Amino acid sequence: MGEFVRVERDGAVATIRLDRPPANAFARQVSLELSEAAGAVGADEAIRAVVIWGGERIFAAGADIKEMVDAGPEDIAGHVGALEQACRDVAAIPKPVIATINGFALGGGLEVALACDLRFASEDAQLGLPEIKLGIIPGSGGTQRLPRLIGLAKARELVLTGRSVNAAEAFEIGLVDRVVAAAKVQATAVEEARRYAEGPTLAYAAAKRALDASDRPLSEGLPAERDAFVPLFATHDQKEGMRAFLEKREPTFEGR
Repeated sequence: MGEFVRVERDGAVATIRLDRPPANAFARQVSLELSEAAGAVGADEAIRAVVIWGGERIFAAGADIKEMVDAGPEDIAGHVGALEQACRDVAAIPKPVIATINGFALGGGLEVALACDLRFASEDAQLGLPEIKLGIIPGSGGTQRLPRLIGLAKARELVLTGRSVNAAEAFEIGLVDRVVAAAKVQATAVEEARRYAEGPTLAYAAAKRALDASDRPLSEGLPAERDAFVPLFATHDQKEGMRAFLEKREPTFEGR
């Protein structure tokens, strides 16, 4: 796919692999390649679940500071905009997306993980938004997605202190969904993704759209939910799921 981001396929599961040693820092090119990868797996109907992985030692340690240190406001706008767009593109993938976090997920790396539907972390993982220690703030969705996930009070504390949390605390506050031994976290995520890949793909996409509207006023969120719900009755999987229920058998979803 690109120099630093590639897509690896295993049946209906795709792994978007971040690979820019030593720390998977998000230079602008990495962000652009991540956007391209997210668009590709999102458009491929044969892919029905996605895992994002940075490798066995680190997920991503944030933005490339060397690329940013001498930047002015006009220069940085394009850089941070590329990562923000990459996070938007990851969030827009119309199928379940799991971030597999080995080691550090910091700054922009955590912002990418926050754009995923689920986060699985290794027991030795460290997660945080340390930008305040550099005299800046998160700029690619961290101040927006983190409060929606863990609540404003805890998000405020993490952003203002810039401290990292370990996997146990991340699980306790709802920042990660599962903590797994480091050697098994990627395999666990892929196994979970395979389960999603056997599910009703279009219903997953509809659920994601409806959930995205949950931060709007109820007067807007309810119509968004209905608009996502109604078209599902034109899908094969809706008919199969309901018939299987009435026939007391397990459904066989085809993602259509």
